[in-house]
Amino acid sequence: MPVILSASILSADFGHLADQIHMAESAGVDWIHVDVMDGRFVPHITMGSFIVEACHKITGLPIDVHLMVEQPERQLEAFAQAGAQNISVHVETCPHLYRTLQIIRELGCRPGVVLNPGTSAEWLSSVLHLVDLVLVMTVNPGASGQVFIAETLVKIKKIRGMLDATQQPALIEVDGGITPVTLPSVYQAGARIAVAATAIFKNPDGISTGIKQLRASVDD
Repeated sequence: MPVILSASILSADFGHLADQIHMAESAGVDWIHVDVMDGRFVPHITMGSFIVEACHKITGLPIDVHLMVEQPERQLEAFAQAGAQNISVHVETCPHLYRTLQIIRELGCRPGVVLNPGTSAEWLSSVLHLVDLVLVMTVNPGASGQVFIAETLVKIKKIRGMLDATQQPALIEVDGGITPVTLPSVYQAGARIAVAATAIFKNPDGISTGIKQLRASVDD
């Protein structure tokens, strides 16, 4: 299947957010990605559910929410009501991960589970049947513009094998350091959803060119 591009507004110009989302949509991105950080699980504080609500008013594209927060179960309903279609939570912040994923689906959203670079794929074995997305962090979470961690390719391949072996339909998503240079490798490893921030919104030749360059890198 073609790569699904999820444009992370973490690198967007918030003074012109609507224009930037419209440009990304016109250029052919598939999803809008919202990185939510709480200043505790990761160093920075970013966006809340009000940003999801704003994006939902700006575009009809699916809103792909990544909760980099402690106690994410306390935030699920607010993000679902704001218009999120996907809500992904970290293994590292969810002692009751099974139930948290169930709640996301009960709220009418597609559940996703996230692994940090240092977290083993084996943590997923009990919940793969509950999720639509497996988000593999290919940088340490918390900031855009980081360098892709090549060792995460082994994990992506392993998760692809786990999904195939159990015949689970979940898609693998990758987030961090995704560029036209790194995207082909993660695609070949089995990822089908790519989150890109800097490569789209900070591309020196513009948003449309950034998206075209990403797509061209994995064209069959």
